[in-house]
Amino acid sequence: MRILNQDTDESIENLLILLTPEEVVELKGILDQLILRNNNNHDHEHLNDSDFQREITVAIYKSDNYDREK
Repeated sequence: MRILNQDTDESIENLLILLTPEEVVELKGILDQLILRNNNNHDHEHLNDSDFQREITVAIYKSDNYDREK
């Protein structure tokens, strides 16, 4: 697992994410799609809040498709 602050490109050791029930359903759909398409090394999806102020980017991590160090 990699958790990064994309602004600073630094590793984050732990993270708390609080989602509404609707966002959980949307995230589950995003994860299901990633699982179905897991052969694309650059595949990712975005989950935004209702006013697009916050975003979660998720991708399937494989050691051969990630070039950043911890």
